[in-house]
Parts: sequence; C-alpha cells; structure tokens
Amino acid sequence: MSTPVSDPLSQGTHIIEVDGVAQRYHVHGTGPLCIAHSGGPGIFWEYLRMPELEQHLTVVYLEPVGTGGSGRLHSHPHGYTRDRYSRFLHALVDHLGVPEVHLLGHSHGGFVVQHFALRHPDRVAGIVLYESAPVTGPEHGAEAMRLVQEFAARHADHPDLPGVLGAFQAISTISNDEEMATVVRGLLPAYFAEYWGDEEETWAAFRASVSCTHISGLDEDLVPDVIDDRHELGTLAVPALVVVGRHDVICGVRWAEELDKLIPESQLLILENSGHFGHVEEPERFSREVLEFMTAGAV
Repeated sequence: MSTPVSDPLSQGTHIIEVDGVAQRYHVHGTGPLCIAHSGGPGIFWEYLRMPELEQHLTVVYLEPVGTGGSGRLHSHPHGYTRDRYSRFLHALVDHLGVPEVHLLGHSHGGFVVQHFALRHPDRVAGIVLYESAPVTGPEHGAEAMRLVQEFAARHADHPDLPGVLGAFQAISTISNDEEMATVVRGLLPAYFAEYWGDEEETWAAFRASVSCTHISGLDEDLVPDVIDDRHELGTLAVPALVVVGRHDVICGVRWAEELDKLIPESQLLILENSGHFGHVEEPERFSREVLEFMTAGAV
C-alpha cells in the first residue's frame, strides 16, 4: 500500500503511494505526534501551518490527495469522498509506524477526522474537530447563508462587500482550478472575525497565499458526498476537543455546540475573536488549548 522511507518522521516532505496514487505529507516541529488534515476540499495544506504548535509537537501535515503535490484520482475532479480521504489517512497512520495518533482536522478535514475516529478508534489518541460540523447538505448550507447575511448586514457600507457576496454566489459555477482559487480568495473576508480592520494587511497576505484545486464534491458516479454523522457521534470512543471561532460563517457555533452535545465527554473551545482561522487570528490561545488537550495525562 505504501512505499517505505528510512525515517517517515524526519523533518521535511515525504511521499508514499496509496492504491497507486502519490500521497505527500510534511513533517514540522518536535514533540508528541499530531496529524493535521486541511480542509476545502481542495485547499492546499500550507494555510494550516501552525508554528506555535510546532514548537511543542511534531505536526504531520497531510497534503490531501487531489491537491498540490499529491496525486490525482483517475476520476478527478470527482471521487474524492470522505471514505477515500479516510483511506489515505489510514495509510499514512500505518506508514508512520505509531500505534495511535492525535488527529486535527480543519473544516472539511474535520469531517474526515471524525469519520476516521468512528471507524478506527484503536488508532486514535484524540481528535481536534476544528471548525467542523456533524452534517453537510441543505441544512448546513442554509445556516451558512444565514451567517453570511449577518456578515453582510454588519458590513453593508463596505465597498468590497459586493465582491465577497458575488464569490459566494459563484461557488456552484466552479469548474476548474483557476475559478476555484478566484472564488475562495473572493469570499475569504467573510471567514475572518474582522478582515477589514487593523490586521487587513496581514489577512490580505494570507488571502493571496491561498492556493486551490477544484474538487467537485461528487463521487465517481457524480452523486454528492453528503454527510450526516449525528446518529453515530454518540458512539465516539476517543477524547475530542471541538474548536470554533465565534464569527465563523461556514462551520459556526451552532455546529460546534451540536458536536459537543453529541460526542461523549468532549470539550468545547469557542475563540471569541476568530472566524474560520483561529490558528492565525488567535494563535496563542489556539495553540495553548490544543497543546493542553493533546498532552493531558502525559507523564
């Protein structure tokens, strides 16, 4: 399933092969092991770099199949289901040669992580569901649009607001990588607690750095890969930390609170001054709380 290397946890970039497809991952930092799964689907992994955590943890950033330097499925841009992502994650866990790992999944990566943990609890020391939700589909979309409308009302007089709203309207029309990048960069101001403020120059640089691959969200038969974990999450048997930004419009507080209620003995962290990217909006608190969760009980 995978191609071995001399030290799978040496610093830098590695490539394994899973079902004939290249899976790239990147190792940064020192300390206990955490695998980080970025979101989208289709967003390149670099936006999720967490330097503060890397000071205390060995963070393995999985570069999801279909994006960046990882390989493409024969059915690209279709077929990137959560089951498929989970299979590639399982191959990486096996390849690293550790009995169990902490997993951090951001946004769509959170859906993958919770799916994996439900099916392979013996390989998981704990999970961080970071801006995730128990469900996708129409209900999730309606809540996101409600929050986008609240964002629009707060910034009704800003000259750049029409461009952000136009990007949301264009999501359904994306058909290639260039359109994907244009749309994602266009809507990002709504993903921050306060994009148009004192930190605008910083957030603008983050926005410009985001790269993407168009992933359709359809399986190989062109059927939407819709998620609803609400009937399963009560059986989740691993420690869980749910993290959400108070101002997130896409996987907001409603979903974090629902995850926290569904998952036995989970912990909930609400970052009051963050949107979708707490690791860059409130990096110190984000890192402190995640590290405390991952090292709890360590001797």
